[in-house]
Amino acid sequence: QVQLVESGGGSVQAGGSLTLSCAASGVSAKRNCMGWFRQAPGEEREEVAAIDSNGNSAYGDSVKGRFTISQGNAANVLYLEMHSLKPEDSAMYYCAATSGPLCVGGMAYWGLGTQVTVSS
Repeated sequence: QVQLVESGGGSVQAGGSLTLSCAASGVSAKRNCMGWFRQAPGEEREEVAAIDSNGNSAYGDSVKGRFTISQGNAANVLYLEMHSLKPEDSAMYYCAATSGPLCVGGMAYWGLGTQVTVSS
């Protein structure tokens, strides 16, 4: 059974930093593609970053150069380091994983999310 549990969200002022964590069971960052998505009220879900089982990562245009996705030393932990945060980064952030090693075919598993709020 797959379970993804996000943590690390919170409130921060613009320009600040947060690091999100995703504790995974039933999937592994070493075997599956895993990623972070976000959704703000009234907005469509947006892919923030993803990393495949080989460590290849990709980022959404709005976060390139500010966010970093990484696999923890423990294979079942995924991180998202967020710097230079902007009010438009405010959203519910979700951890997700595919059923296979590559980032194709869409995410099969989702966490419940952690809220990030950035004030100006």
